[in-house]
Amino acid sequence: MRTTCYLILLTILFSCQSKKQADLIVYNAIVYTVDSSFSTTEAIAVKDGKIIATGKTDDLLAQYDAKEKKDAQGNFIYPGLIDAHAHFFRYGIGLQTADLVATTSWDEILKKLQGFAAQNPEGWIIGRGWDQNDWPVKEFPVNDQLNQLFPDRPVLLTRIDGHAAIANKKALELAGLQLGVTLTGGTVEVKQGKLTGILIDNAIDLVRVKVPAPTPEQIKKGVLQAQQYCFAVGLTTVDDCGLDHEEITFIDSLQRSGDLKMRIYAMLSDAPKNYDYIFAKGKIKTDRLNVRSFKVYADGALGSRGACLLEPYSDRPGWRGFLLSNPAHFDSVASLLFTKGYQMCTHAIGDSGNRAILNIYGKYLTGKNDLRWRIEHAQVLNQHDFNLFGQYSIIPSVQPTHATSDMYWAADRLGPQRVKGAYAFNDLFKQNGWIPLGTDFPVEDISPFKTFYAAVVRKDAKGWPEGGYQVENALSRGDALRGMTIWAAKSNFEETEKGSLETGKLADFIIINKDLMKAPEKELLQVQVLATYIQGEKVFEK
Repeated sequence: MRTTCYLILLTILFSCQSKKQADLIVYNAIVYTVDSSFSTTEAIAVKDGKIIATGKTDDLLAQYDAKEKKDAQGNFIYPGLIDAHAHFFRYGIGLQTADLVATTSWDEILKKLQGFAAQNPEGWIIGRGWDQNDWPVKEFPVNDQLNQLFPDRPVLLTRIDGHAAIANKKALELAGLQLGVTLTGGTVEVKQGKLTGILIDNAIDLVRVKVPAPTPEQIKKGVLQAQQYCFAVGLTTVDDCGLDHEEITFIDSLQRSGDLKMRIYAMLSDAPKNYDYIFAKGKIKTDRLNVRSFKVYADGALGSRGACLLEPYSDRPGWRGFLLSNPAHFDSVASLLFTKGYQMCTHAIGDSGNRAILNIYGKYLTGKNDLRWRIEHAQVLNQHDFNLFGQYSIIPSVQPTHATSDMYWAADRLGPQRVKGAYAFNDLFKQNGWIPLGTDFPVEDISPFKTFYAAVVRKDAKGWPEGGYQVENALSRGDALRGMTIWAAKSNFEETEKGSLETGKLADFIIINKDLMKAPEKELLQVQVLATYIQGEKVFEK
């Protein structure tokens, strides 16, 4: 009897000792690994922040013991989602300003501002998110009522795309703006012999430089709030497009202290101080921060008619928009970054803006390469220019919700023929066989599931238009998911460490309640993130 008990005890002890140790096992799930064969499985095991195994639930539970085990209860696990184009830092700061997104009239904005001013009784009144295309009268406002409501407080309200703003008289006075101001890459609007307050592209900076900078405490509060919003929608890495080196240093300090767990692929802004900084310091790569690229602006936005077009706007005869800098500047930046070995990422919206940058890129890239220079947005292309992406291995970094936001008025700007070359994600995908996707938040909604829906279904949240918008350029579900995971990682030179759930990669993953690959179309916007993990650590749970 004693011998039998002893043998049983030895068997139990040997069984426990023979199991491999993990920190976390998540099982009883449908796991989309997004590996090269797009395989699915049931469980993942994590140790020291990395995936050590994937497989069947019974197999992993038999092979591994773990400090923590989580039953996913049949829900779906995907790699942590990556937003390949956003403005994370600015979004955080903007959370403390007047939110004008989805306002339906200028009168509604004025009422919101009065409420905001009452709660914030001192200093500048800053707001963002208005879009005249959503109003009954689809024209830029004038600042007369702002001047009446706020005669002694400066006001600066930025349009949803960041490429136009309206300032009141007090703000214009503080900036020293008067009639007759001209500048490259921007416009100070004048009507009936007086300033309307409307500022386009580079003109915004003439007023913005007068706005007091937020305090470090305000910045930290905003950035950490932005992080939580990102985790709640399943984002584990964000490409922050256009930062000064001081802002990147601040992000790095928050990451090192453990406050900021979000991974950031940071693009430095096109400014002399940033070139001097990074060339002296060298590329930055930590577990959570990657700095090896620059963000450059070719032109403005289509909504504010600042995008540079080859032919005049269909709804503004004689006007073609403009480049934000002389072509020689873009050429000099390309030459410098090519020589130094840095990635160039250029905002280009109009067909003329895209053509200019594609040709400058081609001058230095010369042919197939793996430098992964990107064009951000690649929004309107002439039919003769698509092939340049493939010819020079240029990566189009696109934001699908731009299509479903702009589709109501894009044809008004471009006309029925030219609009066919706009938001052409599938045509762009074919050039290199892969394409990264983003949101451009806060220009668009932060949700990557809206990105997925817009890419695959090409409709708005109300299901319009019935047949989808220019559906010949929809992406497949699999390719849309890759664009938000492994291809987004690849656009950041990070595909060997993240973007798929494979042994040896970082344990960044999400658990959601619906199957993106099989859920009915109407359910794709009902996806809920149940939990978000970064490096095996749960950073969000619903």
